[in-house]
Amino acid sequence: MTSSSTQGIKTVLHPVSDLAAAKKVYAALLGVPPLSDESYYVGFEAAGQHIGLVPGGGPQGMTSPVAYWHVPDIEAKLAEVTAAGATVKESAHDVGGGRLVATVTDPDGNVLGLLQDR
Repeated sequence: MTSSSTQGIKTVLHPVSDLAAAKKVYAALLGVPPLSDESYYVGFEAAGQHIGLVPGGGPQGMTSPVAYWHVPDIEAKLAEVTAAGATVKESAHDVGGGRLVATVTDPDGNVLGLLQDR
């Protein structure tokens, strides 16, 4: 059915209104300190998952958590899901270190994230 597979959901980003308060809660929940701790993003690694905190929803204006499906070829997967009826919300772009991300919405408006590490 598809020409490019996914590697599963490995990244979930959460918009937060108070980064310092959220950081304490997620550190307690996950049992680990953050690996990245910046004013614009706090990221945790726990049990093979990356959990990110994005103050104010970031430039993409997130209003709810977004799960990111890891894929080997983000452009191919974008083509597949849009051909199947998804709508591109945020085109693929580099967020640093060669990591590409994009988001699409399904027919019900749910946001799905795609992530490719180079």
